[in-house]
Amino acid sequence: MLTTLPRAMNMPSTPDVSTAAPTMEPLKVACASCNLRELCLPVGLSAADLGQLDGLVDKRRSVPRGEHLFRNGQRFEALYAVRTGFFKTCVGSEDGRDQVTGFQMAGELLGLDGISSDQHHCDAVALEDSSVCVISYNQLEGLSREFSSLQHGFHKIMSREIVRDHGVMLLLGNMRAEERLAAFLLNLTKRLQARGFSASSLVLRMTREEIGSYLGLKLETVSRTFSKFQEDGLMEVKQRQLRILDQAGLEALVNNSRC
Repeated sequence: MLTTLPRAMNMPSTPDVSTAAPTMEPLKVACASCNLRELCLPVGLSAADLGQLDGLVDKRRSVPRGEHLFRNGQRFEALYAVRTGFFKTCVGSEDGRDQVTGFQMAGELLGLDGISSDQHHCDAVALEDSSVCVISYNQLEGLSREFSSLQHGFHKIMSREIVRDHGVMLLLGNMRAEERLAAFLLNLTKRLQARGFSASSLVLRMTREEIGSYLGLKLETVSRTFSKFQEDGLMEVKQRQLRILDQAGLEALVNNSRC
């Protein structure tokens, strides 16, 4: 039997998605005691500095599965630190289809796309019932001028996003289907492991079609590649449940593409 993620990655029960709308509620876990602070906000701030930072993050927004956190063209006012759940970002293509541009999990930031033009350039959609910390960007800028460590940390976050974009370009430009999917799964497990979860067992929050959109592959190709990985003994696959059996084998696929 496959091992699933700990309960912490599963969302508490929420109202029916068809009737529930995103709501605002007081944030009960402050930045100073949040176990995600090292992942979404810079470390090294004193207790007093963190107390001021808590003033930025005084709201938590709940976003039911399938609902938008923000939409393309919407006015940019805040950044969103994912507290629980999973999101995808996507943009509309000329033929009317959505192109997935990223997947964000707990401890990662959403909304950086809106900084340059004061409006968002993609849609952010919850892949499961999720919650985010709402961070006022104007207030964040003000505090960043006071605390150099906060400004430095924010620059590191933006740099990390640039590096991730470069990684996607490498996926789409130089890799075969097997190599793309292997690199995607290794990256996903690495990010989950950084949050204290298993490095080998996971539940995919996104569909195979969404993975294909992100990797530039057809749905049939993604499904066929998953089946091949299982036949080759690299992993066990049961619907959205995965257990990696041969991480070195997956890494070898990716490394061969760089030779």
